[in-house]
Amino acid sequence: MNRPTVDTEVITKAIMLACRAPSLHNSQPWRWLVGTGEVDLFSDDTRTLRATDSSGRETLISCGAALGHFRIAMAAAGWDTNVDRFPNPNELDHLATVDFSPAHFVTAAQRERADAILLRRTDRLPFGAPTDWDSFESVLRTTFDPTVASLDVLADDARPTLAEASRLTESLRRYDQYYHDELRWWTEPFRMFQGLPHSALVSEEENARVGVNRQFPGGEHSDRRPEQLADQAKIVVISTPEHTRADALNCGEVLSTVLLEATMAGLATCPLTSITELAESRQAIERLIGDGGFPQVLIRMGRAPALEHPPAPTPRRPLSEVMQMRR
Repeated sequence: MNRPTVDTEVITKAIMLACRAPSLHNSQPWRWLVGTGEVDLFSDDTRTLRATDSSGRETLISCGAALGHFRIAMAAAGWDTNVDRFPNPNELDHLATVDFSPAHFVTAAQRERADAILLRRTDRLPFGAPTDWDSFESVLRTTFDPTVASLDVLADDARPTLAEASRLTESLRRYDQYYHDELRWWTEPFRMFQGLPHSALVSEEENARVGVNRQFPGGEHSDRRPEQLADQAKIVVISTPEHTRADALNCGEVLSTVLLEATMAGLATCPLTSITELAESRQAIERLIGDGGFPQVLIRMGRAPALEHPPAPTPRRPLSEVMQMRR
């Protein structure tokens, strides 16, 4: 059966939106190969942060988030996506082959979710408490397949445990020179289309009021949001049944959906993987969620000041570096 042919411009726009997905230190570890009637997604292992992400788990989560964004963008353009994950066992970097079929209709919610891709930011500053959380949480749980991932909302009194787990992570890495060299490289100025600009980082004072951020070098801002004396964000955990490559990729797709649903609800968000990178600190999360599987990502969700300018979008690599047309 011949696959339907999708206009290259539609696919290109969808890949541009897909590349707005969050990734570890804005490393953008993905490659796209566009053919006739299908698109292949590969991980770019040259962009895996070996000191921070020694197993490559966060590379897979990042690519899964990009895949999720891509499917959302294609749905808004009127195309259903059919995904074959890990189609070639001999090519570990070949994560997915996607082909398409025309959608019967496009809903307003699908368009709004795609629109949210360009509105989403990672905001590391303290948040105010979200409003109407119970209603939002009930909707959020219907937006992904519960057999591939689970979502736990941590109780407010779990905050000291999270802060302690965050401090433990930093303590265990205090003398890891490779880790700190990697952090410095990805936060240095003039990285152009990659890495974290200083505007996206927080100062020590700001970080202290959040308590569960990764500690980056170079946060030299004055104390922003001084009226927010303590972070009041809700913290959710996305977990998967096991700790496989497929689980990590699935987690990324769920992360894509959850972040965009929060953005549509007017919430600021900040994904956190630092606490789940090391077994010692990850065990603290496992104790908090009980038999909830393998904790992959934490997300802070809350309210940013209504009149405050949103954070500037972090840079992205040129499309010519991440997308190639199949000959």
